[in-house]
Amino acid sequence: MIEPIMMTGAGILSAIGNNKAETLQALKGMQTGIQALKYLKTTHHEFPVGEVKLSDEQMKQMLGITEEPTTRAALMGMLALEEALGEAGLKDQKGQHIAFVSGTTVGGMDKSEQYYLDYLNGDSRNAYIKTHDCGAMTEMIARRFGIFSMTTSISTACSSAANAIIFGANLIRSGLTDIAVVGGSECITKFHLNGFNTLMILDHEQCRPFDATRAGLNLGEGAAYIVLETAASARKRGVTPIGELTGYGNACDAFHQTASSDDGEGAYLAMQKALDMSGLQPADIDYVNAHGTGTPNNDVSESQALKRVFGQHMPKVSSTKGMTGHTTSASGSVEAVICLLALQQGIVPANYGWKQPMENGITPVTACLQNVELKHVMCNSFGFGGNDSSLIISRHEV
Repeated sequence: MIEPIMMTGAGILSAIGNNKAETLQALKGMQTGIQALKYLKTTHHEFPVGEVKLSDEQMKQMLGITEEPTTRAALMGMLALEEALGEAGLKDQKGQHIAFVSGTTVGGMDKSEQYYLDYLNGDSRNAYIKTHDCGAMTEMIARRFGIFSMTTSISTACSSAANAIIFGANLIRSGLTDIAVVGGSECITKFHLNGFNTLMILDHEQCRPFDATRAGLNLGEGAAYIVLETAASARKRGVTPIGELTGYGNACDAFHQTASSDDGEGAYLAMQKALDMSGLQPADIDYVNAHGTGTPNNDVSESQALKRVFGQHMPKVSSTKGMTGHTTSASGSVEAVICLLALQQGIVPANYGWKQPMENGITPVTACLQNVELKHVMCNSFGFGGNDSSLIISRHEV
């Protein structure tokens, strides 16, 4: 077991809330954010999604932004990061080594799609060309706060934000930074919607992770960031940790470009690596926030992996994607913050939409459990290509 990394601040924005307080209320009330498309301009309104309930203009007003260019993922990231930095007491911090590691896949693709024809005509919208790539989104968010000594972007599909958390922890442990602010931001785009539709894994109805009748996922969007630092750094700054990152693991089974292996080899290895690092036994895990997309393939694969790790002593398990939608590259940090809320508030979020057990699958928690004592929770994020990551977050004992 190695020295844990402290978590001293967190911020979140998703379909179920614009901050941690709203998110917690929605989790306790089992309020899904899955609705009909509103903000993405597309002809495909047959797919329900988990959109953040704010327009780009509303977010700009909240942030006091008047200049262009801005992108939706960057705006969401700024709001989530502002909450995280505020809780950690870092909003005006200067003179420290603070890294910013952000996961995304689409970056500023929403505006590239919107202004593509304008680009061809060479009009004033061409400024958005520079905001297209993943790194541009990270830099746009970082510039707003002006406290980071280094920035980098992670893009490993749906494990991006989880891998940003892992990368940030490794930066701290290697002595390259004092503090790492980690997470991800992702907005829904036509690329997302059309791409997942082409893969035939979008559900036309409310998604139902681990249910026998599951037919696919509901796309979501959002952003979440967590402040990581050593215990010594937290003491020096006089801040109280809100949780501890006690273990993490990443594995790539390279089984298929988009599908998970039947036996969940990559997921199994990621979870086992996280346990090994933490020094915990499977029986010590009180709750698993599953990747749980609601696709026939993922839920079979993850169920097998969970059974391989936990055997007959399965902890409480749920996927929160039935409420937030699948926030793809941001899901690792969105769900890590949900895990933090679960630890702090003593709740186990419900697996919204589940009704019928699937063959050889796990049986998830179907109602939000409250007043539950949680010490260690596991958060799974699995990406295309078999890039699978697992985090173990533990309650901070004062």
